[in-house]
Formats: sequence, C-alpha cells, structure tokens
Amino acid sequence: MTKRRFLPVALAVPAIILAVALLAGTGGAARQATIKAGLVSDVGRFNDKGFNQSQLVGLKRSRSLGGVTIQAVESRSAGDYIPNFATLARQHYDVIVGAGFLLADAENTVAKKFPSIHFAITDYSVHGAPFADKKGNVLTKNVTGLTYATQENSYLVGCLSALMTKKDGAKHIISATAGVKIPPVDSFIAGYKAGARKCVPGTRVLVGYSQTFTEQDKCKAIAQNQIAAGSHVVFAVAGPCGLGALEAAKEQKVWGDGVDVDQAYLGPHILTSAVKRVDTGVYLTVKAAKDGTLVGGGDITFNLKNGGVALGKISPKVPAAYKARLNALKAQIIAGKIKPPAAL
Repeated sequence: MTKRRFLPVALAVPAIILAVALLAGTGGAARQATIKAGLVSDVGRFNDKGFNQSQLVGLKRSRSLGGVTIQAVESRSAGDYIPNFATLARQHYDVIVGAGFLLADAENTVAKKFPSIHFAITDYSVHGAPFADKKGNVLTKNVTGLTYATQENSYLVGCLSALMTKKDGAKHIISATAGVKIPPVDSFIAGYKAGARKCVPGTRVLVGYSQTFTEQDKCKAIAQNQIAAGSHVVFAVAGPCGLGALEAAKEQKVWGDGVDVDQAYLGPHILTSAVKRVDTGVYLTVKAAKDGTLVGGGDITFNLKNGGVALGKISPKVPAAYKARLNALKAQIIAGKIKPPAAL
C-alpha cells in the first residue's frame, strides 16, 4: 500500500479558523471515494463531557465529507485497548485514532501488526517511545501524533486566574486539581503556573493529582483541600474526574477553570476554560486520510496560532483591561516572544 502523505487544507470551525501545515512528501496516494474511520476511547469513555466526547464529535463530523463510514469503540478498562484496536484493524479500517496518551503502548502493538493501516494518536508524539527509539527516530511509521500546545492557552488561564484572585482581594493562591501525572496533564499545569506568576508575581500554585480521570469524588476531595489551604481558583485538569473539583469550587464560592471543552455551561463560577480542539484534530485526520494525503511517522501540532487550542468563554465579571492583557499575551506567544513551558 502506498504511504500516505498530506497537507490538510484550512478548515473553518465554530469560533475558530484552523490551518495546520504539515510537510508534504512526494508520490501521495490518490483521493479515496470511500473510507472507514475508527476511534478508540480511553477509560474516560465517550460520555465524559469533554476529552473523549469531543473526539467523537470530530469523528461524527467527518461523515459530512461524504463516503466516510465511522465506528467508535469504548474502552471500559485498559485491558480493552489492544482488542479494540485489533477489532477495527481486522475490519480493514483505513484510519484508526487512539483517543489519548494512555493508549500509546496498545496502539503501537497493533499498528506494527497492521502496517498498511494508518493510525493516529491524540496527545502523543511519535518521536517518543514506544513509537520511536531513544534518539527520537520513528520506528512505527504508520502512526501520526496529534499534539496540542496546551501550555499556551493555559498560560493565559493562569494569568487571568491570578489577576482575578488579586482583584477579589484574596490570598495570592490558586490551584490545579489534576488527574494522572502524564505529560499532557503537566503541560496544562506548567503553562498555568508560568502565566500566573507572570501576571501576579509571587502567586502560589497548589497542585494535586488524583491519579484517576474518572472518579469525581477524588478530585472533589483534592479541590476541597486546596480551597481550605487558600486557593481562590481551581483549575480542573482531570477529565470527568475534574467535574468533582469544579463542583467543589461552586460549593465553596471560588472560581473554577474548565479544561478540554468550554465548561462555562457548568455555571457562573467558571472563570474560563483551556479549550483543546481534539474534535478538529480527529476531523482533520480523517479528512486527510480520505484525501490520500495523510502523513505517517510525524506529528501535527495544534496551538494558539492555528486555533488548535484556545480560551473558552470568559466570565462577564472579568474587567476589559484584563481581557486586553490576555490578548496582548496571546499575540506575544504566537509571535514567539513568550514561550510557555510545556513541562513542570
């Protein structure tokens, strides 16, 4: 089977114009009239109101391209990952997307056994193990990494959180309630901490890990402890577990920051959200596969510049001057004048 390489076209999506540029190789495959696209969830499943569900939205949107048959497979435990990938591969799906970092080992195992099928993985670079050797040389060349520079929009969330804490006359303490300690989670927190300290020097950022993305009571307990320690804003970076943290913020009448999708719908206690357009990432991957232009063995990076990460709705209680400051910081990040850290 001919290796697929591509350059996705600019795509208009709600409130965003996303244009992701990839290196295009020679001898790309022809456009396909029909294609089968699959998506495997992580243990958060497709009813998580965030990370997995958003990717399912992107997969469903790809049917608008015409000639696209889709199948989404839920994983109830980590033991489901390999069987779920293998099921789609044996059914000769053209492109199969793994919904997150936790699926990397399983996806690599199956991708190596089905080299003619294109795989993609959200929140993972193929230049790291298990897809590459210690030098970053890609070994599993039929996988594309879909990476998100969430340290960029989280930098803005941290700045706003610190500014509002100061405005409200609270102690200069904010917090992050996290799920499992993995690089995509730490990327949010690293940017959040840096942005807070940029806008209000001396701001203290409390960080706690629940080690789960699903158990809301654990995140709620961590957030309650953070609030008791003086946190005026709780950033929930934990998938559906984080809903418990945001509920604690609501109950204790402090601010909450959403993650992955715009969580302003939870109530007026939501200050803003660090939005990750994983729906668009999945859509573009399927589109590229159908166009016959999908690249294997490389990454696609979504950031502030191309609209792949963004801020959600900002509370109406935020002063216009603060919004202007966020816009100025955003411009500096896009221009490369500010480079938020991606790791703690």
